[in-house]
Amino acid sequence: RGLGVGAALVRGLEGAAAQLGLRAVDLHAQTHALGFYERLGYQAYGPEFEDAGIPHRAMRRVL
Repeated sequence: RGLGVGAALVRGLEGAAAQLGLRAVDLHAQTHALGFYERLGYQAYGPEFEDAGIPHRAMRRVL
């Protein structure tokens, strides 16, 4: 954490998605990680839900 590895991974995946012609990336983020994804331009939508007993929110970033 704090080394930029996570952000670099997300940006790499976004680049691959853009090369495939995708216009947006959607993900399910654990609620404690919302801030991380928000700093990368993702916006939460819809209600909170549980996955594997952990609260999550759907998020999207238009590429």
